[in-house]
Amino acid sequence: MYVIGTAGHVDHGKSALVAALTGIHPDRLAEEKTREMTIDLGFAWFALPDGTPVGVVDVPGHRDFIENMLAGVGGIDAALLVIAADEGVMPQTREHLAILDLLQIPTGIIALTKCDLVNDADWLDLVKEDINNTIKNTILSGAEIVEVSAKLKTGLDHLQNTIYVMLQNKPKRINSRRPRLSVDRVFTMTGFGTVVTGTLLDGSLKVGDEIVILPSNKKARIRGLQTHKNKEEFANPGQRTAVNLTGIDLTDIVRGDVIAFPGTYQPARRIDAEIRLLEDIVLPLEHHAEVKFFIGAKETIGRIRLIDQEILNPGNSGLVQLELRDEVVIYPGDRFIIRRPSPAETIGGGFVIHTPSAKRYKRFDPTTLAWLNKQKEGDPLQRIFHIIQSQAPILLSELAKSQNASIPQMQEMLLKEITTGQYNLIQTGNTQDTIYILSEKYRKEIHQKALDIINQYHRENPLKPGIPREELKSRLNLPAKLFTVELKEWVNIGDIQEESNIIRASDYKIVFSTSQQEQIQKVLILMHTNPYSPPSVKDVISEIGEVLYQAMLYTNQLRQVSAEVVFSMDVYVDMVNVTIGMLQSHGEISLAQWRDQFNTSRKYAQAFLEYLDQIGITLRMGDLRKLKNPSNQ
Repeated sequence: MYVIGTAGHVDHGKSALVAALTGIHPDRLAEEKTREMTIDLGFAWFALPDGTPVGVVDVPGHRDFIENMLAGVGGIDAALLVIAADEGVMPQTREHLAILDLLQIPTGIIALTKCDLVNDADWLDLVKEDINNTIKNTILSGAEIVEVSAKLKTGLDHLQNTIYVMLQNKPKRINSRRPRLSVDRVFTMTGFGTVVTGTLLDGSLKVGDEIVILPSNKKARIRGLQTHKNKEEFANPGQRTAVNLTGIDLTDIVRGDVIAFPGTYQPARRIDAEIRLLEDIVLPLEHHAEVKFFIGAKETIGRIRLIDQEILNPGNSGLVQLELRDEVVIYPGDRFIIRRPSPAETIGGGFVIHTPSAKRYKRFDPTTLAWLNKQKEGDPLQRIFHIIQSQAPILLSELAKSQNASIPQMQEMLLKEITTGQYNLIQTGNTQDTIYILSEKYRKEIHQKALDIINQYHRENPLKPGIPREELKSRLNLPAKLFTVELKEWVNIGDIQEESNIIRASDYKIVFSTSQQEQIQKVLILMHTNPYSPPSVKDVISEIGEVLYQAMLYTNQLRQVSAEVVFSMDVYVDMVNVTIGMLQSHGEISLAQWRDQFNTSRKYAQAFLEYLDQIGITLRMGDLRKLKNPSNQ
């Protein structure tokens, strides 16, 4: 799935084009419909010729709502720059184009709308020439110009095919398993509760996941997921996604908050970055100037500390520290926009070099400048290592795609570091696309995290043998096959053990308190009063509780042979030995013979013998039983 975003001057037909292309009118507010002007973000979708779904984010074009526009263009795969044929390039066309260029939106198309209003071919040629001059030296340089009319629905097939070709050449979003969704809408639905929407980046979400709302760090759980009004169990990177949350109120979330897994992102107020100013802004940027800062759907106020220049002139770039009023969720390589509060204008943008910045840097310090430039200008291999070191496990195939390389090429690039043990290739299947790459640092961290989770579980559940395998996998947020490989490694190391899908620390033992030991003795005395017809499972649980009962099973003080029947372990062992002796003497026995031997009822006889069948000691033949493997007894 892909997401494209509109851009362009007010009244150039963005929303009308989206409605004609998708059959969905993106304007949803009453005021928007009354004024026939987009004020806030709108959303729609359509399918490409091969069936691939494409989400569309429609943004306002009026300069009064440029900041709402900024909330919608983060995370899109491509831009649809809309220019009306009867007016051509206008002020907000240029400002929107500058924003797309500053954000380095990967690719785009020019939709020349309202062509039904222009009958002069020479005028259209002049408009196209002006467009090509305007997009020259921007990320849209050379973009195809497609003539359309939303009113007459002409050119839409050509536009859709052009979008299809454009997106086919775009690498798929990398799944670093650190999902984050910058919230651009928050609302409630009757019977469902709080719902947020946004474009999902960097990882997948699934129903049931525990998440946090950043920067508040409030916890919630995903109750449901929707993409284009279709219920989904999973949402993948690059999708426009609606997330239904439980455990959180509508008032606990605002636009610009980020949904993520606990512990995967650290909100920051101070960041290191490089910024570039637009050439046609009114004034240069001075040290400690106040700006409006936009990242994803988040807007806040910040001050810019110029690190390498006294003053930053229009069209120039510089190293800066941004000190923000509010915490933001941001990551190295993320791009942002800055605007001047007064006079209100977009003045530039940049990308994050490092976050969070621990301290204020001394301006013009050679060591600081050398370090920032090294971080900024790292070679491709350094950038790859940064991805691997700072993110969760990545499929080698996904990493290769993100760098436009083949899997063998990527393996060759990483060979030296893999040989020295800094990185590990973990194969979880039989094909090349099942190879994960993990830094040794991450493997140690996830091993320690597993131990911490297990020990915490032991502390919180002292009478349980260990944490269920699925719960540990879920809390570690590891792919299932990779979890299996890593768990096997931890078991080999020796500090973790697995038994019957229960995982525990190797040195863990259940220890009963004095009062619990008294309860256990009371039950054992009761069980021995009539050893071959003891109290039922239900009766024992009512006496000591489910948790203590399960602990007695685990510590081999009881043996449950059916849903209703349980024996004390010493009695059970004695019964097994007597039964084997009877079978060795007689060759076969009936249920009645066994019942009479132990002077018990049919209920206990049947439960016990069926249990011996189940564990492979006996073999039933009609109404009789014999030893399954006489030579092994």
